[in-house]
Amino acid sequence: MCILTDSGEKFEEKFGTLTPELERLRQQLCLHHVKEVALESTSIYWVPVWRVLESEFDVKLVNPYFIRQLPGRKTDVKDAHWIAIVLQKGLIKSSFIPDDQIQQLRHYNRKIFYLNRHLQRAEQGMDLILQRCNIRLSNYLSNIGGKSMRKVIKALSEGNHDPQQLVKLVHGRITNKHGIDCIKDSLTGIISQVDTDMLAMGFAEMEFFEKQLSDCKQKLLELCRQYYCQQMDLLQTIPGIKEHSAASIIAEVGVDMKAFLTASSLVGWAGLRPRNDESAGKIKGRKTLHGNKYLRVMLVQCAWGASRTKSSRFCVRYNTLKKRMNHNKALIANARKILVVIWHILEKKQPYVAIAA
Repeated sequence: MCILTDSGEKFEEKFGTLTPELERLRQQLCLHHVKEVALESTSIYWVPVWRVLESEFDVKLVNPYFIRQLPGRKTDVKDAHWIAIVLQKGLIKSSFIPDDQIQQLRHYNRKIFYLNRHLQRAEQGMDLILQRCNIRLSNYLSNIGGKSMRKVIKALSEGNHDPQQLVKLVHGRITNKHGIDCIKDSLTGIISQVDTDMLAMGFAEMEFFEKQLSDCKQKLLELCRQYYCQQMDLLQTIPGIKEHSAASIIAEVGVDMKAFLTASSLVGWAGLRPRNDESAGKIKGRKTLHGNKYLRVMLVQCAWGASRTKSSRFCVRYNTLKKRMNHNKALIANARKILVVIWHILEKKQPYVAIAA
């Protein structure tokens, strides 16, 4: 802790990271009549300090990139002193910290993000077990997590290894496309008791992740409907955005656009703005900046849905851009445009109105 007064006096003290020490930190700040506090953003370790101090002080969370010191001067004590100086002179701007309700939505939304990853890994692990048994059904499926694969895995985990029975569990569209004999051969393998047990455990793992995923989505939608029903309905007027997508976007950007003065500020915060890397008239790179990865993933998914919505401006824009750039760049461009539309909808509280393409 470093406290600077208007007269130039300096008070410094070190504290531990446990809650009683943080309470003592708050008491010391109160004794010195501190009104404004700045702390450096370091992974998630700033959160406990923020929770202890936010009720008593005007707390600002600062990106370390904007308050870097000169090389060779980096110590915790000097760092605290430097942060106090730049705060006193009004040279720093607080990072975007949403209110408690939005933070609750964020917890559910980001849990959903990681549960999806865990579920994908579990599905890939199940396919590896099947490949080891020389069951190659995934070669003929577009989605290894689909219903046909699930039914086959469940039957195998229960001890049913007969290809004649397993092929009946595969969707008719797949057998018609590749031939029933080909699918039957792909379901013929060498399966030991260990493989059966591994499949049973893997199937239970997938069901566990699916249940948690369903519960998280339900909680997210319930909270969002409770506090931000109007904003959810407005966002769903945009092509490509449905109920869960709208809730996920609200969880990341909030509903109060005062934190982002312009749509360009929101786009830059999300990391969808191309970098300006030009020297001597030569463009060296146009890669997008680092930003909110949870929001980016959702916006790209929405952009893909909007690009497949016929007669929408996003579909026309995607097809136009596709002629001069690759698929991924065109999707990112549409995701950026959707985020601009989102800013205007939340700022003006008006639904999306499609203009004739």
